[in-house]
Amino acid sequence: MSVSEFAEDELIFLPLGGSGEIGMNMNLYGIGGKWLLVDLGITFADGEHPGIDIITPDPTYLEERRDDLLGLVITHAHEDHLGAVAHLWPRLRCPVWATPFAAALLRNKLEEAGLLGQVPLHVLEPGERLDIGPFDIDFIGLTHSTLEMNALAIRTSAGLVLHTGDWKWDPDPLVGPTSDQEALRRLGDEGVMALIGDSTNALNEGTSGSELDVRNKLMEICANRTGRIAVATFASNVARIDTVARVAAAHDRHLVLVGRSLWRIVAAAQECGYLNDLPPFLKDVEGAYLPPDKVMFLCTGCQGEQRAAMGRIAFGDHRHVTFEKGDLVIFSSRVIPGNEMSISRVHNRLLWNGVEVIGEKEKGVHVSGHPCRDELAEMFRLVRPQIAVPVHGEYKHMLAHAELALSLQVPEAVVIENGQALRLSPGRADVVAEVQSGRCFVDGDVIVPANDDGVRTRRKLMFSGSAAVILVADAKGELLADPELVLQGLASDPNDARPSLEDEGADAVEAALDELPKSARKDDGRMVEAARIALRRLIRERLGKKAVVEARIIRID
Repeated sequence: MSVSEFAEDELIFLPLGGSGEIGMNMNLYGIGGKWLLVDLGITFADGEHPGIDIITPDPTYLEERRDDLLGLVITHAHEDHLGAVAHLWPRLRCPVWATPFAAALLRNKLEEAGLLGQVPLHVLEPGERLDIGPFDIDFIGLTHSTLEMNALAIRTSAGLVLHTGDWKWDPDPLVGPTSDQEALRRLGDEGVMALIGDSTNALNEGTSGSELDVRNKLMEICANRTGRIAVATFASNVARIDTVARVAAAHDRHLVLVGRSLWRIVAAAQECGYLNDLPPFLKDVEGAYLPPDKVMFLCTGCQGEQRAAMGRIAFGDHRHVTFEKGDLVIFSSRVIPGNEMSISRVHNRLLWNGVEVIGEKEKGVHVSGHPCRDELAEMFRLVRPQIAVPVHGEYKHMLAHAELALSLQVPEAVVIENGQALRLSPGRADVVAEVQSGRCFVDGDVIVPANDDGVRTRRKLMFSGSAAVILVADAKGELLADPELVLQGLASDPNDARPSLEDEGADAVEAALDELPKSARKDDGRMVEAARIALRRLIRERLGKKAVVEARIIRID
C-alpha cells in the first residue's frame, strides 16, 4: 500500500490503534498524500506475557511514510493518548503539539527516555488554532477526567471533521472550564462532514455524572471518622486530587500523597497553574507519624496493581504506611475490565486486616470521564454530522454508538477496526484499503512485534516450563559422561515410584543416541535433535506438558 493509491482529493481516516479496544489510541488523517497523526498512546499488558508491561500500536505503516507525516497532535494527557510518544517517536521523527498540561507530562517522559532535546514539542494554549499543511485545526475545550481535554475541529479542502477525543458533559468539573458547547454549535452551523467519537459508555443510559457529585459524596462518607482514611484513584484525575485535598482540609486532616505518579501529576498541574491554592501535600514518611484522625492518604493503585501504593500497603510491603482495623479505604475509580481479580485481591487483603473498604458499587464515589447515551445524543444534536465514526471502545461499544447515531438521523454511521482506511470524502463513507496494524511490546529498552520469538518463548516457558540437556562426546559421537539435565518449572508427583525425571530423561537421551548410525553421531545437529526429541517426548508422556526443550553438545577430541 502506498500513499499514491489514495486519490489526491480523498480524505482518509485510518485508525492504527483504539478502534475495537479501549486504549492505545493512534489515529491518522490523510489528504493529498500528507498525513496528520492524532494521539499516540499505550495500553497495559494483562499478565499473559511475562516481562511485558506496556503495549504500543504498530507504527510500521506510518513509519514507511514518515516523510509525508506533518505532525502529531495530542488531545489530552492520558497514557492511552500520549504514553507511546517516548517509545515510538524515534521511528516517526515528527513535530508534536500539545496543550500545557499534556506537554508538561510529556516532557517528563521524553527526559526519562533521553529524547527531550530531540523532539520538537510545541505548546498550544487551549482554544488556539493550528495550521499544518492541508489541515487547519481548532482546539475545542471539553471536560474529561483530566485537564485540558481538547476536541479537534479539522478543516480540509474535502470537508470538516470533528475528532472528539475523550470527553463528557460536566456542569461542575471543579478544576478547569466547562465544555465549550457554543463552539460545537457553531461547528454544526458551519457543517460537519464527520464526527469521530468516543464510544466507551455508549451502552450506558443517562449521563456520566459530575465531579461535584463525587466531592459531595466523599464529604459525607468521611465525616465523623476516627481512623485513617485513604482514597485510591487514577493519578491523572486532577479534579479528584483537588477534591480529596479539600475533603481532607474540611475534616481537619493532612493529605499525604503515596505514589510517584501522583507527585508527577501534581507537579505538572502546579506548573500549569492548577492546585496552587491547596494546603501543602505531605510525603508518606511524614504521614506515617500523624494520629489516625488527623491524616488522609491519596494513593495510586486503584486497579489493584501489585507494585502500586495501595497494593503494597495492603500486603504490608510499604516502607512507611500501614492500615489496620478502624481505618477506611475508598476506591474512587471504576473497575477497568480485566482488572477484577487484581482489585479483588487487594480488597480482600484490606478486609482481612480489618479495614473498611468502599468501592464503585457505592453510588457517587466515582464518575466516569466518558459520555453516556444522553450525552452522546446531545453531541449529535449540537454538531449534526453527516457521518458518525465510533472509535475508542470495544466492538459492542462502537456498534451501540453507531446505532444511536442512526436513530438520531445521522445519515451514515460506519464501524471500522484498526488498519481499515475509511474514505470520508468524496462520495459515501467507505473502507477503501486495509493496512498493517497491530501491537508492539515494550520489552525492556526495545520495541518488538507482538509475534516476536523471544516473547512467545518466554510465554511458553511461563506456562509449560523448560528442560535442557548437555552432551559431552568425542569426535566419533561416543558420550564421555552421562547426559546432564537442567529442568525448570516442571512439577513432579511426590508419590510417583518411577525413577526421577532427571534419571529417566538421561536414560531416554542415551537410548535415542544409541539408535543413531555412526555417521550421524559425528553430526552435531543430528545428535542434538535426537536428544531434544527424546527428552521432549518423555516430558509429554510423564507430565502432559509441552515444555520448551533445548540440547547442547560439547565435543572433546
